[in-house]
Amino acid sequence: MSITGDGPGLSKAKRRLGRYLAGAAVLIVTYAFIYQWAAGQYAGEDVTFIQALHVVVETFTTTGYGEQTGFWEDTPPLLALSILMQLTGVTTVFLTLPLFLVPLVEDALRTDPPTTSDLTDHVIVCTFTPRGDALVDELDAMGMPYIVLESDRELAEELYSDGYTVAHGDPESVEDLKAVNAESAFAIVADDDDETNASIILAAKQVAPDSRVVSVIEDPHVRDYHRFAGADEVVSPRRLLGESLAGKATTAISSAVGDAIEIGEDFEVAELLVQRGSPVEGETIAESGIGRLTGANVIGAWFTGEFVSPPSPDAVIDEHTVLLVVGRERQLEKLHGLTLSSARRFRRGTVIIAGYGEVGSTAAETLASAGVPHRVVDKQEKPGVDVVGDVTNPQTLLEAGVDEARSVLLALDDDTTAIFTTLVSERVSEETEVIARANETESIAKLYRAGADYVLALSTVAGRMLASRVLDEEVIAPESQIEIVRTNAPGLVGRTLAQADVRARTNCTIIAVERNGDLLTELGPDFRVQKGDDVLVAGIDEDIYHFNEQFG
Repeated sequence: MSITGDGPGLSKAKRRLGRYLAGAAVLIVTYAFIYQWAAGQYAGEDVTFIQALHVVVETFTTTGYGEQTGFWEDTPPLLALSILMQLTGVTTVFLTLPLFLVPLVEDALRTDPPTTSDLTDHVIVCTFTPRGDALVDELDAMGMPYIVLESDRELAEELYSDGYTVAHGDPESVEDLKAVNAESAFAIVADDDDETNASIILAAKQVAPDSRVVSVIEDPHVRDYHRFAGADEVVSPRRLLGESLAGKATTAISSAVGDAIEIGEDFEVAELLVQRGSPVEGETIAESGIGRLTGANVIGAWFTGEFVSPPSPDAVIDEHTVLLVVGRERQLEKLHGLTLSSARRFRRGTVIIAGYGEVGSTAAETLASAGVPHRVVDKQEKPGVDVVGDVTNPQTLLEAGVDEARSVLLALDDDTTAIFTTLVSERVSEETEVIARANETESIAKLYRAGADYVLALSTVAGRMLASRVLDEEVIAPESQIEIVRTNAPGLVGRTLAQADVRARTNCTIIAVERNGDLLTELGPDFRVQKGDDVLVAGIDEDIYHFNEQFG
């Protein structure tokens, strides 16, 4: 049901104020009768009720007493009554009243979020979560209109004041989905708990049977139920995160580039983790000579968890740097060789998986399918667990063989525990790489400072995965933070890359041009874009948006 008029919080505050005012009125009238009686009983004064009421109000508000105070000086009972009325008045008017008025003033100043929307061909996000925030960023960058349907009024107000497109309503309600024009939606995303999502799916399919419905699940066992409810896509971010973390461990062990995404014939984009002791460690991007030595192009980099695209030529590459590179397969292989440690390049060993929940079990399955030896550590004894114990205890890690392991993969559901385990692992075996899961993006920097070699945030993976499912397209792995888009960019036609100065103006990089079916990757500053060319542009979401504004 759509919510109109006063919200529940405001109505409750008004009811409380009404009860307070009624109570105060009863108190004042009671004191007036007592004063009228006391004046006649103890001072022999004939006081009318209105005069008594006037004295009580003056006393409560501490504004004075006028002509009625002359006979009090010799009447102790009236003086005592006056003192009691003053204390009651101060408590009632000056201390208690603000507790009821302040919420009403705040509500009056607050801007209410809307409950309806006229958007069409939009994405409805039900409700707002960290992964939903990442999804919204993706949609914004690609120019896709969206609206967040949030049932929590305070959160909806906060989002509205922060500039999000949001409506306050119940996403399980058919009426509220109609209010945000679900019938004309491009897609509807159910992003709440598993049970609530099932209800959202049913409501969404009732309102908009032809709209694409994407559901996010925590428990993989509910996938079939969500499908049965009508979901077109069911997304399990934890499984993807487990696969991605295992992929990083596999890539670190092998001498080949892993997780490369092909964006053209023999033209790929990949992430490469710089290992301690590699030839490029300690050098700047410019000093490393990556482009000259390999022909590959660095289009982005993670420096201790902070993503930069494009990186500055003066940026220093350290052991925690992850390079996002693009090039032909042979070029990426050459660059991968420069990122490997000469001291540890051929070292192979077991991968220790800490935590055997959904992420950890998926990582174990991925490593097993790749033939990578691994050992699982968990607090609870259950099938698949090799060592039972607390991973924050050095003895547990030593029992699992951390001193001889190639990598420790932290699939823990608590960031504080993951950070402490990273410190312990680095202390026990500095040579063992740490690949960590972060549940909150705020924990990424802490994990890197603790010594992690690679960190991947659940919200980032989930947001990108949702975007690819909602828009039904994927140009790069969901765990990456960069977009690669193909566009004709009419604003570039007839200009050289030097004249357009795309990187300086938008922070984006043109990595290739498709012309008459051929993919051109050797692009110098004198390369001129022709009519009919499709350009492949890489950049973070916001920068891609600026590129489309200037050259689209």
